[in-house]
Amino acid sequence: IYISFSSGCAIIRPPRDGGIRYRGLTQEQVLPVDYEIEYICRGSRVIVGPKVRKCLPDGTWTDLNQRSKCCMFFSLFPLCKGLKFHPAGPAVEGTILHYSCLEGFILVGRNSTQCTKLGKWDSPKPVCHFSNKTKHCRYKLYIGALFPMSGGWPGGQACLPAAQMALDLVNKRTDILPDYELELIYYDSMCDPGEATKLLYDLLYTEPIKIVLMPGCSSVSTLVAEAARMWNLIVLSYGSSSPALSNRQRFPTFFRTHPSATLHNPTRVQLFQKWKWTKIATIQQTTEVFTSTLDDLEQRVKEAGIEISVRQSFLTDPAVAVKNLKRQDARIIVGLFYETEARKVFCEVYKEKLYGKKYVWFLIGWYADNWFKIKDPSINCTVEQMTEAVEGHVTTEIVMLNPETVRGASNLTSQEFLAQLMSKLGGKNPEETGGFQEAPLAYDAVWALALALNKTVGPLKAKGRRLEDFNYNNKDITAEIYRALNTSSFEGVSGHVVFDAQGSRMAWTLIEQLQGGSYKKIGYFDMTKGNLSWYGNDRWIGSDPPADQTVVIQKFRYLSQKLFVSVSVFAGLGILMGIVCLTFNIYNSNVRYIQNSQPYLNNMTAVGCMMALAAVFPLGIDGLHVRNSQFPVVCQFRLWLLGLGFSLAYGSMFTKIWWVHTVFTKKDEKKDKRKHLEPWKLYATVGVLLVIDILSLMVWQIVDPLHITVEKFTKEAPKGDVDELIEPLLQHCSSEKMNTWLGVVYGYKGLLLLLGIFLAYETKSVSTEKINDHRAVGMAIYNVSVLCMITAPVTMILSSKQDASFAFASLAIIFSVYITLVVLFVPKMRRLITRGEWQSDQQETMKTGSSTNNNDEEKSRQLERENKELQKIIQEKEERVSELRNQLSERQALSPSLPAPQNDPKSLLPPPGYPLAVSDNHSLPPTLYQPDGKINRNSCHPGRLQLLYK
Repeated sequence: IYISFSSGCAIIRPPRDGGIRYRGLTQEQVLPVDYEIEYICRGSRVIVGPKVRKCLPDGTWTDLNQRSKCCMFFSLFPLCKGLKFHPAGPAVEGTILHYSCLEGFILVGRNSTQCTKLGKWDSPKPVCHFSNKTKHCRYKLYIGALFPMSGGWPGGQACLPAAQMALDLVNKRTDILPDYELELIYYDSMCDPGEATKLLYDLLYTEPIKIVLMPGCSSVSTLVAEAARMWNLIVLSYGSSSPALSNRQRFPTFFRTHPSATLHNPTRVQLFQKWKWTKIATIQQTTEVFTSTLDDLEQRVKEAGIEISVRQSFLTDPAVAVKNLKRQDARIIVGLFYETEARKVFCEVYKEKLYGKKYVWFLIGWYADNWFKIKDPSINCTVEQMTEAVEGHVTTEIVMLNPETVRGASNLTSQEFLAQLMSKLGGKNPEETGGFQEAPLAYDAVWALALALNKTVGPLKAKGRRLEDFNYNNKDITAEIYRALNTSSFEGVSGHVVFDAQGSRMAWTLIEQLQGGSYKKIGYFDMTKGNLSWYGNDRWIGSDPPADQTVVIQKFRYLSQKLFVSVSVFAGLGILMGIVCLTFNIYNSNVRYIQNSQPYLNNMTAVGCMMALAAVFPLGIDGLHVRNSQFPVVCQFRLWLLGLGFSLAYGSMFTKIWWVHTVFTKKDEKKDKRKHLEPWKLYATVGVLLVIDILSLMVWQIVDPLHITVEKFTKEAPKGDVDELIEPLLQHCSSEKMNTWLGVVYGYKGLLLLLGIFLAYETKSVSTEKINDHRAVGMAIYNVSVLCMITAPVTMILSSKQDASFAFASLAIIFSVYITLVVLFVPKMRRLITRGEWQSDQQETMKTGSSTNNNDEEKSRQLERENKELQKIIQEKEERVSELRNQLSERQALSPSLPAPQNDPKSLLPPPGYPLAVSDNHSLPPTLYQPDGKINRNSCHPGRLQLLYK
């Protein structure tokens, strides 16, 4: 029931077992005028009646008087073996066929049959028996083919004529399929999956039945192979190289005479290993075939120990990808892209200068020989620029034409085949004819199919089946054809034809190189045997194959020998100076002036200074002088000499200044207790500092020993046009927790230095004969502390600059030692020499022995006690004078006639005539008395006279 609407048509119901395809999405119940709908059917049913209806202005649909039905689709038997039928056309439910035989044939069976609702014929097909009087008729088997005559890869231009050549020869042969004739039904797929989908629909849904499908390019073959598994069809491709098609689970009935693109990869790996390349880069066009190929290459090079350092891809514009290759220093580059994109890539390669003696490009070998000379409006590079950019690149190409002169299954040599193909092309330029290189593969694909079908005739006959019984629901015949193809092995014009377990062709690989604008064969690789046949005529822009990356030469930085020798001379002179000072101090150890400077501590200082100077030599020894195995020993020498030298030299000076501070900056009652400190206590103090250093160094060496570490610096380009970079290296003495150990040592030593500076400052004004050189020691401590505190952080900052670090550290040691030795020993030498004290003291010592020294010390202590007593008396007298002043001030306040006290001590005396009494007159000097018995005021001193006022 159709209801009319003035503004459109109501939605119409679909036929049974079918549906409606709307032209655009809609949720309306009324469709507008001129709107079209299309009937579709489920499964293998087809539309009988109008397939498309259109909404008319009167609100009705077109052809409503004709009913549309979804009916089962049946194959009609082609004219063969004398059998014919009518009516022709698609068979649907209720169709009646009438059979008859051609002249010379006798009909056996019913002459008619009808299609039932169940989709079956109500009687079996009759048979026409052949009469010997009539010429034999061959049954036709149809091959559905898609040849890309245009598009990204117009391979059908040469492959279609080659396939037709093979069909003509097969059909003329009486020993191959004598009862059958192969016929090709083909369309132009334009190498476009969308276009191929429509054409595949026409091939499958229109008569006659195709026994095999033969697609071309990879993207179309993928589509056809997906559909073929649902139609029980064998797919035999002549131009598909996608590795994805080797998946037997996804494409169970797929075969191809064109080898998989992954067949290039074993050859590439073989070449990488031959030229000793371990790092490569890749750039690919973003398509499935190239992505799968690159995934396979990545797995193979990984197994071979080769790294893909850079992997770039692009869709249409390769400019950014090429720039990235340049920026990441790619040298050996594998390019996977079609011919049109190859021109774009190498135009960018020319602009980025990514070619020449430093680079090698690996390309696919099935481009036309003059592909880089073809004018392309999509690029802005000249032919000369393109020729310059592509020079020297290497191609790997599947051997598509048998290099040997042998006659195969077609009884043609490869050269005879080419001659016939050129004749069929009508004089076209092979370089400008798409698919010319793949034409032998299309030729051998037809022969592989014919030989496989011929091989199935016997097994099918044994089962009571025939090839003409094939339909899309018959799996038995498909399985027999599969087995025959899977065991194919024959010589074709493209070489030996054999398929692997995935249905891919096994073949040789040709290796060519572009030399002087033309391709030269440089070798072959047989993957099945792993055999590389090499001609040895490869040619490079440089003298040898380029390196896979910039050659990095590791070069150790060593200390300047001039600097080392110069500093060593100063250190040697310092050691000599230390020996002189030590000898002087030991020789004059009995001289009182030397003894008062604690000579044993000075001896320790001299020894420590010499040890610190000795550390300069291992500081300058590096890998230039010793082997790596010996270098840790040198590191230990540095550490121990510096540590023990510091403890002896600085520790002895610190002990002196600490003892002076302890004795002379304490209260009087403590001075007497400590000023007689025994010498062994001083030596024990130095020993404690030395033991702390020894223990800490031993723990460091045992727990975390020093070893060699190598510091790497930024690579540097050498002078000249060489493909090299120099990577400077520097050896260091280090340990796992170097910073922790240095922190502990620097913290401990730093505290000693700071404490030494403080003690030296506190005792700067102290004068003592017990340690008569403590001021010189303080000055030495100042210098050592300042130099150490500056040197430690600076050397850590300059550790990466071996000359500066060594110069700063060694000169700091030398200056510290020189200053210490000069300050401590030179004044003693000068005094003993200029005053001659060393002679007189020694002679006196020889006469009196050691008792003289003891008497002198006792006298010194006695004078010190007397001086102290006199100071106390003076202090008491001063206190008494102050008391008298206070008393006079009080008297003046009571007696105005008494003059006010003045500053002059004599003003403290009373005026003349003032009554007074003098005690102890007998003890006063006579000058204090005048003749009249009065006191002489001019000779009176307040501190010597005691006045008592009445």
